[in-house]
Amino acid sequence: MAMDRETLEMHLREAFPEAEITLTDLAGDNDHWQAEIVSPQFSGLPRVKQHQLVYAALKGKMGGELHALALKTKAP
Repeated sequence: MAMDRETLEMHLREAFPEAEITLTDLAGDNDHWQAEIVSPQFSGLPRVKQHQLVYAALKGKMGGELHALALKTKAP
Protein backbone atom coordinates (compact mmCIF):
# COMPACT_ATOMS: atom_id res chain seq x y z
CA MET A 1 0.00 0.00 0.00
CA ALA A 2 1.41 3.36 -1.03
CA MET A 3 1.20 6.60 0.92
CA ASP A 4 -0.88 9.24 -0.82
CA ARG A 5 -0.08 12.93 -0.95
CA GLU A 6 -2.65 13.86 1.72
CA THR A 7 -1.27 11.37 4.27
CA LEU A 8 2.33 12.34 3.62
CA GLU A 9 1.51 16.04 3.85
CA MET A 10 -0.48 15.51 7.07
CA HIS A 11 2.52 13.85 8.78
CA LEU A 12 4.87 16.60 7.62
CA ARG A 13 2.52 19.48 8.57
CA GLU A 14 2.03 17.97 12.04
CA ALA A 15 5.77 17.95 12.63
CA PHE A 16 6.59 21.19 10.79
CA PRO A 17 3.53 23.47 11.10
CA GLU A 18 5.44 26.62 10.10
CA ALA A 19 7.17 25.02 7.13
CA GLU A 20 6.85 25.66 3.45
CA ILE A 21 6.36 22.13 2.03
CA THR A 22 6.39 21.16 -1.64
CA LEU A 23 5.63 17.54 -2.55
CA THR A 24 6.39 16.04 -5.95
CA ASP A 25 5.24 12.55 -7.02
CA LEU A 26 8.38 11.49 -8.91
CA ALA A 27 6.95 8.37 -10.58
CA GLY A 28 3.21 9.07 -10.62
CA ASP A 29 2.62 6.05 -8.35
CA ASN A 30 2.16 7.64 -4.87
CA ASP A 31 5.24 5.65 -3.88
CA HIS A 32 8.26 7.76 -4.87
CA TRP A 33 8.09 11.27 -3.44
CA GLN A 34 10.31 14.29 -3.28
CA ALA A 35 9.69 16.64 -0.37
CA GLU A 36 11.14 20.13 -0.23
CA ILE A 37 10.77 21.47 3.30
CA VAL A 38 11.80 24.95 4.39
CA SER A 39 11.37 25.16 8.15
CA PRO A 40 12.64 27.40 10.95
CA GLN A 41 13.11 24.16 12.94
CA PHE A 42 16.09 23.37 10.70
CA SER A 43 18.02 26.52 11.71
CA GLY A 44 21.55 25.67 12.77
CA LEU A 45 21.13 21.94 12.17
CA PRO A 46 23.29 19.90 9.82
CA ARG A 47 21.43 18.35 6.87
CA VAL A 48 21.63 14.82 8.33
CA LYS A 49 19.88 16.00 11.51
CA GLN A 50 17.23 17.80 9.43
CA HIS A 51 16.53 14.58 7.54
CA GLN A 52 16.35 12.60 10.80
CA LEU A 53 13.63 14.98 12.00
CA VAL A 54 11.66 14.36 8.81
CA TYR A 55 12.00 10.57 9.11
CA ALA A 56 10.89 10.77 12.75
CA ALA A 57 7.81 12.74 11.64
CA LEU A 58 6.85 9.85 9.34
CA LYS A 59 6.47 7.58 12.37
CA GLY A 60 8.15 4.50 10.93
CA LYS A 61 6.27 4.57 7.60
CA MET A 62 9.49 5.03 5.60
CA GLY A 63 10.36 1.81 3.78
CA GLY A 64 6.85 0.43 4.31
CA GLU A 65 3.93 2.53 3.10
CA LEU A 66 6.41 5.09 1.85
CA HIS A 67 8.90 3.41 -0.44
CA ALA A 68 11.13 6.29 -1.47
CA LEU A 69 11.46 9.89 -0.32
CA ALA A 70 13.97 12.33 -1.78
CA LEU A 71 14.50 15.14 0.71
CA LYS A 72 15.53 18.74 0.22
CA THR A 73 15.55 20.54 3.56
CA LYS A 74 16.72 23.99 4.64
CA ALA A 75 16.05 26.79 7.06
CA PRO A 76 14.37 29.93 5.68
